[in-house]
Amino acid sequence: MAGRIEGKVAVITGGTSGIGEATAELFIAEGAKVVIAGRSEEKGQAIADRLGENAIYQRADVMKEEEIKAVIDLAAEKFGSLDILFNNAGGPAAQGLDDVTPESIGYAMQYLFGSVALGIKHANPVMKESGGGSIINNSSIAALRYGQGGHLYAAAKVAVTHYSKMAGVELGPFGIRVNCISPGAIATPIFWGGSARANTLSDEENDRKMAKLQKNLVKATPMRSAGLAWDIATAALFLGSDEGRFVNCHDLVVDGGRTSIFHEPPA
Repeated sequence: MAGRIEGKVAVITGGTSGIGEATAELFIAEGAKVVIAGRSEEKGQAIADRLGENAIYQRADVMKEEEIKAVIDLAAEKFGSLDILFNNAGGPAAQGLDDVTPESIGYAMQYLFGSVALGIKHANPVMKESGGGSIINNSSIAALRYGQGGHLYAAAKVAVTHYSKMAGVELGPFGIRVNCISPGAIATPIFWGGSARANTLSDEENDRKMAKLQKNLVKATPMRSAGLAWDIATAALFLGSDEGRFVNCHDLVVDGGRTSIFHEPPA
């Protein structure tokens, strides 16, 4: 039986841990060919080796436009096309109003938003040549509610959500759908410093932190359940597959109902 994205070619940024790694695993299982992009060479190559011949790893820093373009070009060169781009790379940014500096503003906007805009810039010409595709951007419920992330992080994710809708309007006539996913409290290494930090710890230490995190996140939703990277991967699979053919300019919230809980403003 064919997979849900059989024969499609995908690029996943931030693919060496958390949501990116889970999505790469699921996409491969569903028949796609995947380029896994990320900064952790050892981890990325190990994932690609484990997933088999339809997965390749390419080192990429999404702060650098030329490396974003190189990953997209590699997918087209190696596998012949690009059908799905998951702009997933991200991490923490400065938290409070008093922490803001010109440097932290530039970093947050380039890392969290700029990487998405540049991914769209370089993916859409390739997708136009092949008759369409699906671009998926990882946003956050921090763009929707107060208190779901640091201020700069939230502001950058607002930009991601709105930019996704604008890009979907412009690229829709070419058969290119652009959507975003807004995860809620998902148990990933971002809570202890992001994938870069996680890659410096042992598997045992990461497992210990993950178990503790999942236990704490049970309290974060009406479902009394922690969100997992797999939950976001399945959302990306839907948006990337032909099942999502009529979904465009949409923000798919995957949060277990967390955004329906009222949060008191600070005193």
